[in-house]
Amino acid sequence: MNHRAVIMAVILFLGLAVLIFSISDNQTTKKDIKAVAGLEAPALSLDDTAGKRLNENDLKGTVSFINFWASWCKPCRDEMPSIQALYNQFRDDKRVRFIMVLYKDDVEKAMKYLKENNFDLPVFIDINAKTASNYGITGVPETYLVGKKGIISQKIIGPADWSSNKAIAAVTGLINEQL
Repeated sequence: MNHRAVIMAVILFLGLAVLIFSISDNQTTKKDIKAVAGLEAPALSLDDTAGKRLNENDLKGTVSFINFWASWCKPCRDEMPSIQALYNQFRDDKRVRFIMVLYKDDVEKAMKYLKENNFDLPVFIDINAKTASNYGITGVPETYLVGKKGIISQKIIGPADWSSNKAIAAVTGLINEQL
């Protein structure tokens, strides 16, 4: 009988341990959730290349195209012409903000790369990699389309053709969404 009691106690203990682990694993805190389509976009902590801070209020009511990139990243360089084309299309539209976030790159090298290739996209510096951390960036390029309500519409990992009709329609659709 004593042997059975020990086995039952071990089984009960293991069952409780599994139950407790599964409950704690499912209780994700807001801090654990990173940037996901359908959720509110995480906070930004960015300065432009002139040192001016990008304020959260600057983005309210606008569509944000947020691209994490680096000049050393070949896929980033491959998609840059299409981003420039999309930017050119919406350049004068105050309802759209382009935020090119430099990721683990030297600012001078990145700006030199842009200048040499005739790209004039608005570049932002990620202070202490806080924004990359908030977004849960795993590599570059990563792009987020954020609607006027601050909700992430799309999260694209890897390069994309931003000059495509589909990309233009996605941005236009967000511009036309009601607040």
